[in-house]
Amino acid sequence: MTAPVFVVDTAGTLRPGTVTLDGPEGRHAVSVRRLRVGEEVVLTDGAGTGAHGTVAAVHGKDRLDVAVTGVRTEDEPVPRITVVQALPKGDRGELSVETMTETGVDAIVPWQAARCITQWKGERGAKALAKWRATAREAGKQSRRLRFPEVAEAMSSKEVAALLRTADFAAVLHEDGSEPLATAELPDAGSIVLVVGPEGGVSPDELALFANAGAAPYRLGRTVLRTSTAGTAACALLLGRTGRWS
Repeated sequence: MTAPVFVVDTAGTLRPGTVTLDGPEGRHAVSVRRLRVGEEVVLTDGAGTGAHGTVAAVHGKDRLDVAVTGVRTEDEPVPRITVVQALPKGDRGELSVETMTETGVDAIVPWQAARCITQWKGERGAKALAKWRATAREAGKQSRRLRFPEVAEAMSSKEVAALLRTADFAAVLHEDGSEPLATAELPDAGSIVLVVGPEGGVSPDELALFANAGAAPYRLGRTVLRTSTAGTAACALLLGRTGRWS
């Protein structure tokens, strides 16, 4: 089994030698995971740098020292995959973020689509975004990632269209797409941006707006997936096709 991953938020601390893990991460390591001296761990900043080492000492219930023996930095993967995720109902947004993170998505953009029932406004919106970001962080640790996906501020449809214009390949996942995503011509590098609509579907006005921005509709398969699972399925397909899973 691979070593558990913990996040070190202080920049520049990941280096050979002794690194102290404390705070919530230290408490999780000591009191929840019950790590002991000699066990292997990986520390990461979540931005691509990871330090491998072993537990050198445990202090109380929320702090331990790690003897770091090696540090490595992962390059940003190419092509970069971003999913624009329409806001699902209830906690299905966190489910979507969790599974896309475990699969390997690089960035997630919450989207306030016209047919979204859920609305992110004011304090409620700030709390919801914080939950998405915390979910990405925890799923990144669980899946042993060194580079966690970025979760952007929620975007309007016009802002999503502007993002699509910058992509090397952009697509809207839609059951009426004339071409399957499985046969789309993909770039070897650069960025791929996928749009996942809400449970009520992408509106005709949004489809037209995104088409003008260079994002055609593509279908995944014969079945219709829920908004909380479509992004994960599409990511898996692209990671296999682009060689990132090879």
